[in-house]
Amino acid sequence: QVQLVESGGGSVQVGGSLRLSCAASGYGPSAYCMGWFRQVPGKEQEGVATIDSVLGSTTYADSVKGRFTISQDKAKNTMYLQMNSLKPEDSAIYSCASSAPGRPWCRSGDFVYWGQGTQVIVSS
Repeated sequence: QVQLVESGGGSVQVGGSLRLSCAASGYGPSAYCMGWFRQVPGKEQEGVATIDSVLGSTTYADSVKGRFTISQDKAKNTMYLQMNSLKPEDSAIYSCASSAPGRPWCRSGDFVYWGQGTQVIVSS
């Protein structure tokens, strides 16, 4: 069973940085896609960034391009989201998600495992 555990959220001032981590377990030697999503209460969930385990290809939402970087450390089974130049509109609950093992596609419907979420608050 795949399990995802996020950490690294918190409060930061505008222009600051945070790094989120997502520790994964239960994959075995298989390909997969992982991603970060965020949601503000009362609003739709937004896909932030994705990365696939085969090629390391990444995608980003336009709202975070140039400021956020997604990466993975396969040896540690951990995915990261480095967030720089944070803005108040980046405040949200950030969740990591994964496709099923053996399915390295990063379409929205492919994400079937989810972490519990970690809160990010950016204050001015």
